[in-house]
Amino acid sequence: MNRIFLYILTNLAVVLVLSASLRIFGVDRFLSQQGLNIQALLVFSLVVGFTGSIISLFMSKFMAKKSTGARVIDPQAPGGPRESWLVETVHQLADRAGIGRPEIAIYEGEPNAFATGAFRNEALVAVSTGLLDSMTEQEIAGVLGHEIAHIANGDMVTLTLIQGVVNTFVVFFARVVGYIVDRVVLKNERQTGIGYFATVIVCEVAFGAMASIIVAWFSRRREYRADAGSASLLASREPMILALARLGGLTPGELPKSFEASGISGGAAVSALFATHPPIAARIRALQQVRVA
Repeated sequence: MNRIFLYILTNLAVVLVLSASLRIFGVDRFLSQQGLNIQALLVFSLVVGFTGSIISLFMSKFMAKKSTGARVIDPQAPGGPRESWLVETVHQLADRAGIGRPEIAIYEGEPNAFATGAFRNEALVAVSTGLLDSMTEQEIAGVLGHEIAHIANGDMVTLTLIQGVVNTFVVFFARVVGYIVDRVVLKNERQTGIGYFATVIVCEVAFGAMASIIVAWFSRRREYRADAGSASLLASREPMILALARLGGLTPGELPKSFEASGISGGAAVSALFATHPPIAARIRALQQVRVA
């Protein structure tokens, strides 16, 4: 219920911010005089901006399993001592975090792990064979604590809301700029022409790139919080610090792009501004400052 309220509140906030901004600068009156229906565009932008991210969130578990080929472990019949330990550890961490016990899956690949799911009590935690084969149980526990902290913090839902907000702004302002170029610059007095559509495409690419910087910034912040959450759940900074140090000497396994921000370590980024994960050295330094009760 809290998540539904947050979703509705976020949508209302976006509408209010856009409407107030346009009114303050007089843009709404100007565009209305030019024949653009601001209210209709706001509704359209909200629908387009949030629909994709919400659908992606609700399909995230299914898509994660399909795209990685992950095999879900039956908690009642794990396949051997390693899987038994994995199930027991995840369940203990979930109980400490006060969330429902997530599905646990293993997939073939280089060292990595991720958590996903629309609901904190019905999530998925997946680890790669490369991570299981290359880390000690203490280090793996640190990684599992990190993923459970993501679920407990509601990071998947929050990231979806942020993505929806920036998508809405991108859709809205790309069309506003396109309309201004078409009517004011190109003096097109009939229906929207090629200038409008070309400008919208260019603006969506440009604004989308800028918006991704905001999303990436939040993703980096949540990694620090999940690292600290792992230390709290395990009552020690050591497991996560050791896991990060280990990952620093390994080649992180690449995840599908849609799940890259969910992994324990992100792939190489063109720029630090677009990186979904902070540098491992910075994460270790931040962890060393975390107080553990």
